[in-house]
Amino acid sequence: MRTKKTIWFFVILVFVIPAIAWVGMDWYENRVQALPVLGPVTDSAGRQWQHTIADFRMMNQEGDMVSAGEWKDKVVVVDFFFTHCPAICPKLTASLKKIQEQYRSSNRLLFCSFTVDPERDSATALKQYAVRFGLDTRNWQLLTGRKKDIYKLARNSFMVVATDGDGGPTDFIHTEKLVLIDQQKRIRGYYTGTDDAAIQQLIADIRKLNVQD
Repeated sequence: MRTKKTIWFFVILVFVIPAIAWVGMDWYENRVQALPVLGPVTDSAGRQWQHTIADFRMMNQEGDMVSAGEWKDKVVVVDFFFTHCPAICPKLTASLKKIQEQYRSSNRLLFCSFTVDPERDSATALKQYAVRFGLDTRNWQLLTGRKKDIYKLARNSFMVVATDGDGGPTDFIHTEKLVLIDQQKRIRGYYTGTDDAAIQQLIADIRKLNVQD
């Protein structure tokens, strides 16, 4: 009898308790643990202000003008790309498609892809890119506009690069970062769009913002 009790105690100690602990940690990380709010701004007086994404007006792949006002009460995943990019951008697009598929039934998640080469990426070019990659654009905007405006957003609002620039002819931004924006237009995380582990983390973090998959 004591031998059976010893065996059961060993099984519980070695297998059951670690399994329960792992499930608990996984639930905590994916459902409870809060995401940081990134990018607070400190003024000259030392006061901190909450950083939010500035408003904008850009043209989407359908030729319609859209703004950040359409992000109200939505969680948004943002990337910066260009349609003739041979390597990195298709990988970013594939990653976004994977995330979109995971949350296909949700109406609270948006995707926004800003071109960093608007001189070549007209609305027509963006539409052709969407067709070529089979994108579901019901909740995915591919956006173009004035280069200076896009680059100002990339640097000052989304903060995807640390380099200086004025959006002039020789200025060029190329980043693998995906940016997670919450319902209050605050930055909640950056993710390497070409890394599978980072994409899985992004999928989990979207869930933490009360978006159901």
